[in-house]
Amino acid sequence: MIAFRLLAALPFFILYRVADLLYVILTHVIRYRRAVILDNLRQSFPELTESARWRVAKAYYRNISDVIVEIVKLPGLSAHEMRRRVVYTNPEVALDLLASGQTAIVVAPHQCNWEWLPPAAGVYGLTVDSVYKPLNSPFSERLMRHIRSSFGPYMIPMQRLPRELVLRRQVPRLIALVADQMPNQPEAAYWTDFLHRDTPFYTGIERLARSLKVPVLYVDMLRVKRGHYTATFSVLAEPPYIDVPEGELIDRYRDRLTATIRHDPANWLWSHKRWKHHRQEYAKLWGKLE
Repeated sequence: MIAFRLLAALPFFILYRVADLLYVILTHVIRYRRAVILDNLRQSFPELTESARWRVAKAYYRNISDVIVEIVKLPGLSAHEMRRRVVYTNPEVALDLLASGQTAIVVAPHQCNWEWLPPAAGVYGLTVDSVYKPLNSPFSERLMRHIRSSFGPYMIPMQRLPRELVLRRQVPRLIALVADQMPNQPEAAYWTDFLHRDTPFYTGIERLARSLKVPVLYVDMLRVKRGHYTATFSVLAEPPYIDVPEGELIDRYRDRLTATIRHDPANWLWSHKRWKHHRQEYAKLWGKLE
């Protein structure tokens, strides 16, 4: 942990030289998940040429290299620097909800530097419950909790969310989730078309919104320049949900996510094995269970 604190204290101009080296290693030496990245891009952007997709892939490698060192730097940032580097363009959307005593669900994708979103929200005076998937390594888990809790987000492991919802029910807050991950149980997922493929989505967004009767906000993060971002809230859905069909909230999220990716494709997490499951596998399982 001491070594990590020393790294976090390094200035950005040194850390970005490290990122430049990391880019070369990931792209040309170990070729980190190159087959996965290129296949994801090929399936998602069939209209692009191979050379165009390779340009997007290289830009992705450069961006993820920057994100890695920016995550390391997070505990070494001051509140002023954090606010300067992540500009929430309309924080009043969330501030007004909290001021009125309302809780809201906030969903974001793995776009740009998603790890900076909850800490930056704290700098803007927003109370955030940050829901995350714990890491398998105890050391990595402790390290990432230390990083992610910078500037005050209340960290909630995904499996503890039901309990924490009860314990913190009186606290107006933003319940923040990164919502474009592969579900742990695809057989219980909501399947829908996403980037030309049948894709499972977590149903948690919809179940939480309906059970808590709270609005859902989407955060669109854009890279302005190296190490600088904007984040913009928009309302994805609002209660009551009586006349909203099941799956509609997830479809709205999918549509907003698709627009975000198509606007700036290199900044999404293309190395994630998002499509490793297929609905047909679970259709066979369902058939056996019936």
